Amino acid sequence: MSGDSNRGESASNGGVSRRRALRWAAGGGALASGGFVIASAGDDSGRFPPDDTTTFGDAVRLGSGELRPFTTVGPAGKPRYHGVEIDRAVVTGSLPGAAALADDRRSDDPKHDDKYSPVGRALEVHRQESLSFFVPFPDADGTPVTFLGFNWNPEGHPGADGAWQRPHFDVHFHLLPTDVVDAIEGPAPAPYDSISDEKLPAGYSRSPPAAADERYITDMGEHLAPADAPEVPGDPDAFTNTLIQGFVGVDGEPRLAFLEPMLTREFLRQLDGTERYDVPQPSVYPHDTQHPTAYSVRADGDDTVVVALEEFEPV
Repeated sequence: MSGDSNRGESASNGGVSRRRALRWAAGGGALASGGFVIASAGDDSGRFPPDDTTTFGDAVRLGSGELRPFTTVGPAGKPRYHGVEIDRAVVTGSLPGAAALADDRRSDDPKHDDKYSPVGRALEVHRQESLSFFVPFPDADGTPVTFLGFNWNPEGHPGADGAWQRPHFDVHFHLLPTDVVDAIEGPAPAPYDSISDEKLPAGYSRSPPAAADERYITDMGEHLAPADAPEVPGDPDAFTNTLIQGFVGVDGEPRLAFLEPMLTREFLRQLDGTERYDVPQPSVYPHDTQHPTAYSVRADGDDTVVVALEEFEPV
């Protein structure tokens, strides 16, 4: 994926200078290409997330199960996790297909008509059918994470030369208020011309110029993928779990605004234990709080699957 960002914008322009290099995630994994760190399975004892320090947000319904956002804090209120706990039934059971979502979206009395409700909203996103949820995270002082944007995409969506058109979930950890994200409409050109190298997470680049007129996506913003994602470009069989990082125009300037693990349904069905990955970092941050440096995907026994941001560090 080729980039077209402008070079040389000052690191002091609208961000916080980076104070630390990327470090290894806990668990002793091996450093793979592109900065991913994969930890050994089962390196956390007890239930995850830990009961005594975790607060759950409102549950929403998907298929025959539920999903719940949560926030976990450590000693003195230090943020540990923002995540979503997904019932195994959501991953293994029946979910609405594209035709059903399209019919519901066009109905005079739709079942899924409110993304803020427990049943979500049927939308056309990325020119494909999607079921979308906006769910606030319980607050954690010291992180920029605001709400969960969760999408079920029964036929995937465009991108990576067709590689992302597999059934998958988009798990958006948003860093902006819901009203800002809710106002985004697309596909459309981004409301800014370029993103400086200092703001780009390491190893990420914008979509090719040919896609510039459709970079900005409804309820999300602009999506950037790691250049070494195995499915990029055009290998859908290699698509399992890819971390997207995205930008939104704020006062005409690009701002890193969401982190989004994209996870195929097949990957989650087959998951056993814990996999932990590095979150590539920018040189300049859009906030002065704590930023996640890793994320994990966990199969907690037979009951749930959990996706969580973790290893929060000051910037």
